Amino acid sequence: MLEKTFYKTFLSRTFNIPVSVTYWDGKTENYGEGKPEVHITFNEAIPVKEITRNASIALGEGYMDGKIEIEGSIEKLIKSAYENDNSFFHNKKFIKFLPKQKHDEEESKEDVQSHYDLGNNFYQLWLDSTMTYSCAYFEKPTDDLETAQVNKVHHIIKKLNPSSGRSLLDIGCGWGTLMLTAAREYGLSVTGVTLSQEQYDYVNEQIKEQGLQDVAEVRLEDYRELGNEQWDYITSVGMFEHVGQENLGEYFDCVNHYLKPDGVALIHGITRQQGGANNGWLNKWIFPGGYVPGLVENTEHIIASGLQIDDMEPLRRHYQKTTEIWDANFNEHRAEIEDMMDKKFVRMWDLYLQACAASFASGNIDVIQFLLTKGASGKVLPMTREYMYK
Repeated sequence: MLEKTFYKTFLSRTFNIPVSVTYWDGKTENYGEGKPEVHITFNEAIPVKEITRNASIALGEGYMDGKIEIEGSIEKLIKSAYENDNSFFHNKKFIKFLPKQKHDEEESKEDVQSHYDLGNNFYQLWLDSTMTYSCAYFEKPTDDLETAQVNKVHHIIKKLNPSSGRSLLDIGCGWGTLMLTAAREYGLSVTGVTLSQEQYDYVNEQIKEQGLQDVAEVRLEDYRELGNEQWDYITSVGMFEHVGQENLGEYFDCVNHYLKPDGVALIHGITRQQGGANNGWLNKWIFPGGYVPGLVENTEHIIASGLQIDDMEPLRRHYQKTTEIWDANFNEHRAEIEDMMDKKFVRMWDLYLQACAASFASGNIDVIQFLLTKGASGKVLPMTREYMYK
């Protein structure tokens, strides 16, 4: 009886849309005014102590294990919880400190490989043909995902105002689309670094297939171990949210160290305008060691490293649309992925993609491009943004 009372109080305060909840005893309660937009079914009760310890982990695992079913949009449900100031996402009673995350080189390698080495064949099912696993850039409402990912790559490279014959370092190069485009279409000599064996092998294959051996290389190496080499330009996409809170200063110090004098860097990643945070369920199941830094936190580290901020551009709505398309693609191959992995994995990944879309939609997280220079930007960048769109 006390357990049911807790659930009723907990759920009645969580969402800002009308929902219906069917409990393990078969009884249904409606919360909020109007026709329910989402129906939640508890096939069994999640212990109250697990919810109070970490609600995100307890409820996320409950869904993964089939203890919870959701009819309707998971994205809409989670978005409503983010937008409700009384939900467990904002109530300090339900926010617990997670164990300290460590990010030495070996642990960083393990964290990266646990996510990115699930297999290229898995990612090829639901990413576009460019194999780009980061926020796309939709210049037009009619842009499909592949077009938007190509847009993003050119948008980043153009911001550097690059000159042919110069060098570029891509920190966390993924499957290589950005670095290889820079070599092939902008005449740059490029170096990519990754800790993912699958990505390393894929980029090497692409370098050979595209005949770029003289101007492109990829290294299976920690970004902190590049010695005293320097490049004219640096890009890093979707990287700083993986380095850990304690290493953010070192990350931007490395960007400064690897840039030549008057060099330009474009750093693109997920941040929060409300301050840094992590999520227990995401840290446990999706991104071990992940930490989303606050906007002010990032800018303080950038300035402390000696770099100068020339431009910042938020792309939150672009990432919302990107993750929504990814999830639709994922679900088109749901049965195939379930055969490849298992049912629990499929439920976990679907929840992850929809939760990300909800988090961007609600403004809980953002993605921002930081255009940085090593030295006064007037020496290398035009005075207006017009050059970025030519």
